Amino acid sequence: MQSRRAPDPFQPDPSQDAAEESRVPLRKVIHIDMDAFYAAVEQRDDPRLRGRPIAVGGERERGVVAAASYEARRYGIRSAMPSVTARRRCPELIFIKPRFEVYRAISRRIRAIFADYTTLIEPLSLDEAYLDVTEPLKAMPSATGIAQAVRTAIRAETGLTASAGVSYNKFLAKLASDYRKPDGLFVITPRMGPAFVEDLPVERFHGVGPATMRKMHGLGIYKGSDLRAQSLAFLERHFGKSGPHYYWISRGLDQRPVRADRVRKSLGAENTFHEDLWDYEAMVEALQPILDKVWRHCGPGGIRGRTVTLKVKYEDFRQITRSRTLLHPLGSRDELEEVSLALLAPLLAPAKGVRLLGVTLSSLLSAEAPESAMPLLL
Repeated sequence: MQSRRAPDPFQPDPSQDAAEESRVPLRKVIHIDMDAFYAAVEQRDDPRLRGRPIAVGGERERGVVAAASYEARRYGIRSAMPSVTARRRCPELIFIKPRFEVYRAISRRIRAIFADYTTLIEPLSLDEAYLDVTEPLKAMPSATGIAQAVRTAIRAETGLTASAGVSYNKFLAKLASDYRKPDGLFVITPRMGPAFVEDLPVERFHGVGPATMRKMHGLGIYKGSDLRAQSLAFLERHFGKSGPHYYWISRGLDQRPVRADRVRKSLGAENTFHEDLWDYEAMVEALQPILDKVWRHCGPGGIRGRTVTLKVKYEDFRQITRSRTLLHPLGSRDELEEVSLALLAPLLAPAKGVRLLGVTLSSLLSAEAPESAMPLLL
């Protein structure tokens, strides 16, 4: 008697609307997200920190939390929170200075594990990535099995835990990885997808930030079912080019492929100062390590850019950015400094101190790329 194969949950659902299904091929996508990555590394390396609320980041008055352990998160402490707020919420909070070189080294080891299973890897940051395992390198037809194997290998190799989401597109895979954190694995099949997003608050949707959330709420759109009830024309009228994206993800569909060759669009660095800066010379001095960091990211003879953007945040938290696009890529750190200082001078306000400075380089291309490949002037 011939044995029956178990049905593959990632095969198309015959009941699914054919027009919608034809727009997006079903893929097998995994989203891997390390659990409290920076904080978990520190707790792994220092047993005294295990089980205690810790924050990776600056403890000074204007520092921010880069990562918080799960023990700290119970107090409502989150990344990007001002350190003074975090300390107020948890007086016994332990601040740890970041060790980014250590985090980068571990991240490289984790990506090597990904490469055992697929060549389609799209890193989002040091601690998360998408993997397309529709056609895996190993004879493992189950995306769920691959996700579990990756999590097991990460734990064995690094002593750290990772959560994984498995689905048929990036939007749902990322939602799934957050569903059973920490150290969890969750699968959203094509049959589950449309219903899964119905009760999802719109702020959980990819691309919906605080401003868009407020706009949606003003239109009576609070969750996925509200969004799905809107026509494509309505969403395009109110949200422009993002309208089609919201239309399709409210139906559990996402056309974005996993891009192994995702091009970086910008390089930047910024610094929030312990004390406000009031004079031009102090600002010039404060810009030097920021410029050093940006140029170091470019690499010798590597990435170059033509657009320099300067960010200035004043003592009253008002923020201004100014940009300049050149005809040719910047050839040296001195040129980057020259353009940055030219942008800074007109922004000095006589009665306002400066609490933050930042520099971003964009319109990027490789130094080896032909000049004809440069993007057009904006």
